[in-house]
Amino acid sequence: MFYYTYVLLSKKDSKLYIGWSNNLKNRFQKHNKGLVRATKDRLPLKLIYYEACLSQIGAIAREKQLKTGFGRKYLKNRLKL
Repeated sequence: MFYYTYVLLSKKDSKLYIGWSNNLKNRFQKHNKGLVRATKDRLPLKLIYYEACLSQIGAIAREKQLKTGFGRKYLKNRLKL
């Protein structure tokens, strides 16, 4: 089983949302249906980046890392945002 750390881009306000899940497809659908409180007011969303991890702990750690200032700078450079 894989765990995913992912980045969504809000087409409404151009801001990033960073999260993790063990079922990326299902989680992305929930986000775009407005079922996730953190993103329901920022629809529509686009999946722009994800990484697969072998453990839940690894995915959560990567999420926390990407949410730091350094992590966001890494994403902007990597994704050319």
